[in-house]
Amino acid sequence: MGDKFTLFNQEEINKLASIKSKDELDRILRENLKQLSKIYFELCKKDNSRQYIPPSGKVLDEKELFNMIEASLDMWLTTGRYNDQFERKLADFVGVKYALTTNSGSSANLLAVSALTSYKLGEKRLKEGDEVITVAAGFPTTVAPIIQNNLIPVFVDVELGTYNIDPDQLEESITEKTKAIFVAHTLGNPFDLSKVIEIAKKYDLWVIEDNCDALGSKYKEKYTGSFGHISTISFYPAHHITMGEGGAVLTNNDELYKIIMSFRDWGRDCWCPPGKDDTCGRRFNWKLGNLPKGYDHKYIYSHLGYNLKITDWQAAIGLAQLEKLPDFIEKRKENFKLLYEGLKEFEDYLILPRATPNSDPSWFGFPITVKENAPFNKLELVKYLENNGIGTRQLFAGNMLRHPAFIETDIKLRIKNSDIINSKELSEEHYKLLPNTDKVMNGTFWIGVWPEIDKEDIEKIGNIFTEFFKNV
Repeated sequence: MGDKFTLFNQEEINKLASIKSKDELDRILRENLKQLSKIYFELCKKDNSRQYIPPSGKVLDEKELFNMIEASLDMWLTTGRYNDQFERKLADFVGVKYALTTNSGSSANLLAVSALTSYKLGEKRLKEGDEVITVAAGFPTTVAPIIQNNLIPVFVDVELGTYNIDPDQLEESITEKTKAIFVAHTLGNPFDLSKVIEIAKKYDLWVIEDNCDALGSKYKEKYTGSFGHISTISFYPAHHITMGEGGAVLTNNDELYKIIMSFRDWGRDCWCPPGKDDTCGRRFNWKLGNLPKGYDHKYIYSHLGYNLKITDWQAAIGLAQLEKLPDFIEKRKENFKLLYEGLKEFEDYLILPRATPNSDPSWFGFPITVKENAPFNKLELVKYLENNGIGTRQLFAGNMLRHPAFIETDIKLRIKNSDIINSKELSEEHYKLLPNTDKVMNGTFWIGVWPEIDKEDIEKIGNIFTEFFKNV
């Protein structure tokens, strides 16, 4: 029968049943399933005649499908061999010592902040009432873990064009209670890592890089996600690579790695992977807390943690995606360049994005800000684009402090170098301290650069913009 694809008839099934070697049978069946998955994918792949260009999306082929089938055939339902491979290869790609997968980028952010509250960090731990510098022009799950850990977010403004934290406002916002900086590389554009790291070292602050939108971006020839004490990644379908739902936490610090793993894995002290016991060789020889000596290390808990692991199916998809990442990055950069060239004629009324100095972004999206002197507003332009088949997205929350999550609840916060207030006390005077954040809310949106956007799509986008400007 060999390894060629065949639709099994009864005779062939009998031949398979007669194979004595389990390994040989496994190999033949998996090879045939691989061939079938390729045929299935070819029959079901996307229709290229789409009328709508979405701002983001996933790019899959039979490789992801086959990896999922392989993971299913393994019948290992939690993290397994695919996850082990994925964590190693992801860490190697970014250039860090450790990568720990988790069930989402939002969970990765929660783990990053929670880890810094661990008593194992001694005087360096974050305690209730400590302050963490961040921005309000971003995605809410960068800020939520700060509040959820009873810490105080300190909001500084962003720069228009890069849409990243304004590093010149950092130092004036630091107090004796400031213990960390937690910000994102907005839409793949690295924030000024040199200044942020310099200030963090000066004041002995933790740095968390939210790298969820920036996998593959570089700053001074190094990948983002390798600069901070901890960094996070998202593998939601909109991101650079996907595993459906999923994320990762990265670090070079041995102690932080164990703490993050503990918070991710129920809060337990043991670091044995699923299905393995006694990695430390002392499973029944520990004396921790007020437990009796010898209490099973697999059931000793050092933190109030979660179960935020992924399945091996997700890791299997991620592993196939990771192999394609270099091509995805180049395609995003190419699409960004083509869009920029096509839209620069409209700069009288639009602020086009600019890369941070010393950076090479792996763009997540193409941000555009409608200038205040334009004879139209953002909503008019966005509606026109959407009605003509061009997908758009807001720059996430715009100004997070104007959302019901803040104005309808009691959250302690600080804006730059002002006093701590309750979020219900927010007023227009407070918002004026973050003028660019409000400009992002009122004037900024983004369109897609993801790898399935092609030159024909870019040409269509340019034509739609041209038609809009003819009528203003």
